[in-house]
This record gives sequence, C-alpha cells and structure tokens, in this order.
Amino acid sequence: MVEKITAIFNGKVFYPSEPIALPTNTRVRMSIEILPASEHETVSFLQTARSLSLEGPSDWSTNIDKYLYAK
Repeated sequence: MVEKITAIFNGKVFYPSEPIALPTNTRVRMSIEILPASEHETVSFLQTARSLSLEGPSDWSTNIDKYLYAK
C-alpha cells in the first residue's frame, strides 16, 4: 500500500498533517520530498492539538488547578 501524506518536521520528529490509519508499531518506508515554501500549509494550534489525540478527564478545564497542583 502506498499513501502520500504531508507532515511537519520539528528537527527530530515528523508530525503528520492529518491522522493516519495505521496500527501502533507498524513499520513504514518513507521518501522525503521537500515542498516549496509556497506549498507549505499553515498549521493551526487547533489542528496540532487535535492530531495529538490526547485523552483526559472530562472536567479537566474546570479543575485544572486540581490536576496540576494536587499532591
């Protein structure tokens, strides 16, 4: 199977611009094509946050101090 995706490289890791349907620890072969500056997508904070698929308690935003500073 061949699938083309776009990603951002932060100096250590490639971050895909959209979710990829692959099981964890799947081996892949990558070819790197550097896009011209005019083709670079601007990635919003919201896109980045959604791509991380973070999970947490449903009351996280309401009780942030409790989760950050509780001992």
